[in-house]
Amino acid sequence: MRVSLPAGIAIGLAALFSLFHLVLGVASFGVVREVGPVLTCMALYAAASAVAIFLPGRTLPVWAACFCLATALVMPVIAAPVVDLADKNDSTTWWIAAIGTLMVVLVVRGRRAFAWVGVVFVTLFGVAWGGPGAFGELGLVGNLTWVAVATGFAVAMARATRTTQEFLRAEQETADWQAAQDAHVFERQFRLSQTTRMALPMLQRVIEQDGDLTDAERAECLHLEQAIRDEIRGRALLSDDVRDEVMRLRRRGATVQLHDDGGLDDLEMDDLRRVHAEVADALRRARGADNVIVRTVGEGSEAAVTIVGLRLDTAASESAALGAGADDDDDEDDSVVLWTEIPRRAAV
Repeated sequence: MRVSLPAGIAIGLAALFSLFHLVLGVASFGVVREVGPVLTCMALYAAASAVAIFLPGRTLPVWAACFCLATALVMPVIAAPVVDLADKNDSTTWWIAAIGTLMVVLVVRGRRAFAWVGVVFVTLFGVAWGGPGAFGELGLVGNLTWVAVATGFAVAMARATRTTQEFLRAEQETADWQAAQDAHVFERQFRLSQTTRMALPMLQRVIEQDGDLTDAERAECLHLEQAIRDEIRGRALLSDDVRDEVMRLRRRGATVQLHDDGGLDDLEMDDLRRVHAEVADALRRARGADNVIVRTVGEGSEAAVTIVGLRLDTAASESAALGAGADDDDDEDDSVVLWTEIPRRAAV
């Protein structure tokens, strides 16, 4: 939200006032002593007004403000000598009001210091040229008043804009905080419902049998506990197929570790489904592994997920403990039964 006058209306009004001063300059041709200086002032004023009004941007560039100020300083010096003080009127002194209008435009375009220098100069020049009475007769009071009003309006608008931006920023921060809280509540409810869905049948069986479980049921409880941990540590890695394959491996006696380090957060839904399907397929091929580790890879890598399957060789482990075969790497190579890297993007 910005409190401001529509740009089209503001530009139209400024151009209309500037054109009115040029019309007064044309009307003074029959009154002034020479037309040449008046034409020069009109050309300078038209160029400065066009630059100040139509130059794009909210704040006028310094070079444009300097050009407008230079025009305001030069116009009185050029136009005053051809005006007869005994026969001065609104048409012959059009350049005084024109400078005031130009300085108001500078204030609106964010160059208040330049505007005040220009209006103070034309005021002092007018008093020195026309005497103390010229302060009211030539419209110098009106120039000062309009520039002062424009300055106050510009300051008030700037303050209102800053206040509005602060409110918008506070509103955005509040919305972000509320979204984070909602996400936290949703995540907690989702995890609770997921845990309940997985553990409720086994909990009911424990209650029905009064805790007297068979060895197979106790092992299943451990598998369920590991599955619940997977929901926390391997969230982005999980799909229904992945969960089924992980449970089959654990029921066979293998150890499965899932680690989601945030490497899949930037994937599109199609790529994420493809990664889940390839993870499930790799787990199907890891039936001979005793220890399977599935870990996401951080952003910046071509791979999204790395899967390693190891076969534990009891005989080799005992030999290594006794110091035999320490230089033989064949056993170590044979212990790796699966090594798969799933790409982040599908191959074209």
